[in-house]
Amino acid sequence: MMLTKNEYDAMLIERHGKKTFDILSKACVGIAGLGGLGSNIAMMLARSGVGHLLLIDFDIVEPSNLNRQHYMISHLGMPKAVAIRDLILQANPYIRLDTRCLKITGENAPKLFKDCDLVCEAFDQPEAKAELINSLLENCPGLPLISGSGMAGYGSSNTIRTEKVMNNLYLCGDKVSGIETVGSLMAPRVQICAAHEANMALRLLLGIKEV
Repeated sequence: MMLTKNEYDAMLIERHGKKTFDILSKACVGIAGLGGLGSNIAMMLARSGVGHLLLIDFDIVEPSNLNRQHYMISHLGMPKAVAIRDLILQANPYIRLDTRCLKITGENAPKLFKDCDLVCEAFDQPEAKAELINSLLENCPGLPLISGSGMAGYGSSNTIRTEKVMNNLYLCGDKVSGIETVGSLMAPRVQICAAHEANMALRLLLGIKEV
């Protein structure tokens, strides 16, 4: 069965309320990286009714991704930006998706994300995280940025939290649990951190700046 756009919108309005629906449907969120964090953030925001997602990653889906990222065996070898588009459209066929297979750098990030209402950072490498965050804070000072740090292993879920670290920068995670320290990446904690980022994104879009 296929829902029409009016039927799909009516479902979201019934679940979220008309005011929330109207705000989210007009919003644009950029997601930098489509791995364990980014693929799950993208699906959560699409299901929540965010109207426009800018999804960027240069990588392809590999077998090692399947334990925590929102991909299937059928997506192996596909660019992550293409695979996540396929998955999202199965859940929300009326969302506006801008998917790009390219590498984000400190140099191109401001131009890529300048039209977004906010950006979710979802990189694996600390150096790339720092480069993106510093570039956007410097060149797009009014753009809210949500970042993830510390979600590896199977430690307590309760240590993952959202913190406002400066005016337009929010950090999700426990800030210490990296794969280099705990030796594993498990789906639950990665998805919990992704949910923190997605939820903070919704709060900011709805005008709530407190964590």
